[in-house]
Amino acid sequence: MISVNDFKTGLTIVVEHDIFTVLDFQHVKPGKGAAFVRSKLKNLRNGNTVERTFRAGENVGRAHIENREMQYLYAAGDEYTFMDTETFDQISLSHEQLKWELNFLKENMNIKIMSYQGEILGINLPKSVDLKVIETDASVKGNTAQGALKNAKVETGLNVMVPLFINEGDILSVDTDDGKYLSRASN
Repeated sequence: MISVNDFKTGLTIVVEHDIFTVLDFQHVKPGKGAAFVRSKLKNLRNGNTVERTFRAGENVGRAHIENREMQYLYAAGDEYTFMDTETFDQISLSHEQLKWELNFLKENMNIKIMSYQGEILGINLPKSVDLKVIETDASVKGNTAQGALKNAKVETGLNVMVPLFINEGDILSVDTDDGKYLSRASN
């Protein structure tokens, strides 16, 4: 058990049989009434974000999440197969479990699989990934205003807004949190 007074961003907790990670929290001490902790939590089973208020000093369960290094091997239909890099055991995850992550997943990519008491919760991608541009809109002559952007499609199918100087075949660094262009990757 852990007190809500000890919340930290990234802490994983169990509340009412669901597993959450703490995204944000705020200790509130009103002039009248008892102190409380206002928090923003992400459900690791379904990805939903909820806001929850706890009484100061209230205890919640601590969830010990296991992260295993795995390599993405291949896709077969709606199943995506991963291999443990130490034991060579293979597991498959469904399209439903990987909706957002599929925008960044490339074959032979190393990732971390999150699990809680044997239940697989999802995957942790690196902060950014390098993806090749396979299609991009043409730059329009004269469209050189500060910060002008165009659409580019990368090898995983994700559409990214990029600066006008990006061309087909370029390798981009893309943020895995929001899918935004970070920079042109060095070859």
